[in-house]
Amino acid sequence: MGGQPLHAAAIGAANNAGELEWLNAVIDSINDGILVIDSQEIVRLINPEYTRITGVSPEQIIGKPLRRVRPGALLPETLRDGRGRVGIYRKEGRHEYVVDMAPIVVNGVIIGAVSVCKGLTEVHKLTQELHRSRETISRLEQRMDSLHQAAYRFHQIVGKDGGLRRLVQLAQKAAESDLPVLITGESGTGKELFAQSIHNESGRAGRPFVPVNCAAIPADLLESELFGYEAGSFTNAKKSGKVGLFEVADHGTLFLDEIGDMSLDLQAKLLRVLQEQKIRRIGDTRERSINVRIVAATNKDLQHLVAKGNFREDLLYRLQVIRLHIPPLRERREDIIDLIDWMVKGTSCRLEERTMQVLQQYDWPGNVRELKNAIDYAVCMADGSEISVESLPQWIVKRVPADDQPKRQVTKLKEVLEEAERGAIQVAIEQYGSDVEGKKKAAQALGISLATLYNKINRLQVDW
Repeated sequence: MGGQPLHAAAIGAANNAGELEWLNAVIDSINDGILVIDSQEIVRLINPEYTRITGVSPEQIIGKPLRRVRPGALLPETLRDGRGRVGIYRKEGRHEYVVDMAPIVVNGVIIGAVSVCKGLTEVHKLTQELHRSRETISRLEQRMDSLHQAAYRFHQIVGKDGGLRRLVQLAQKAAESDLPVLITGESGTGKELFAQSIHNESGRAGRPFVPVNCAAIPADLLESELFGYEAGSFTNAKKSGKVGLFEVADHGTLFLDEIGDMSLDLQAKLLRVLQEQKIRRIGDTRERSINVRIVAATNKDLQHLVAKGNFREDLLYRLQVIRLHIPPLRERREDIIDLIDWMVKGTSCRLEERTMQVLQQYDWPGNVRELKNAIDYAVCMADGSEISVESLPQWIVKRVPADDQPKRQVTKLKEVLEEAERGAIQVAIEQYGSDVEGKKKAAQALGISLATLYNKINRLQVDW
């Protein structure tokens, strides 16, 4: 320019030309077909993708009224009424495509309209991808549902017609309500089996049954497992946050196994959930309403834990609105034969008479779980189809006396002593009251410690 200053109009023209070239490059790079008309329905612009999809070249259409080239075009309607249109199917010759349309508005005035088109092949691909995504989500949802389904029902409980008859009847009544249930009993008695049966016989059947072992999860992690957390709530928290098990169990049942191992801090939060039916994720300020039935279980004496200050008494009362105590196997020996028949079902093995006698005499500190392990071991070790005493685990054989008569006499005497203890404890509690203070006085009157009283109440199933 010879050092002469550029005229302002020349600079503006250069700038406008550069911007127009840049805008055209942007439009040409778009993977959808673009067509623009002005307020007179004259085609002002198309991009190469439009030509590829429709087969119409720039020379055929630019500068001409749209309907002269495309008689069935709907874009002029959008120009007139200002309404966008989505997913319009078009077919011109062998070309099939789908068009979206929108008005171009400047300062409140419609100065043109634009159509964006996509080839039908691409639409089909997108539709197929969407369908596959939905199928994947459906499979994941079904898998999640299967992970949280209860398997057992009351008719599958061995002993429902024997030593567990009364307990099953009570549990069936409990299933008809939404009240919290506390299931107590020694390890291996089948507490989760009862919890699943209650869920499956309730109005929540088909909804999630979510079991949580409070003793198996570290105390500092149990809260986040139950309540979930928001993104960034603590170090190593997932960026997306996490849904808690209370929310997973919504409209279903949350089974809190080994509830006696839950920390006091978490007990307080659980109590509030039972009272309010609301939870708050860690790091969140808002509460979420839930509809969850709580079934808890423990092999510990919760009354004893209350006396020691390790369990909240108010939470205990909330949990044991309905209380079911599963007796140990040694107190319902009439069920042992039926349990063994169920355990060997499907095998070719049968037990010799002496083997059955030994199994009935053993005290089964591990209850049904220990019996199942013993039968599995014996089936594996048996020579042929007959299970002899020699096939049983040695720790069982060594603890059963050779002469079973003294064993039966001791059991009878034990029952007499237990009945006498049960009656004395019931009289003392009736006289002094069933609260903690009353139990302290009852224990003093009976000449035993408070902890021993709680143990006997639980073991002897004293009605208080």
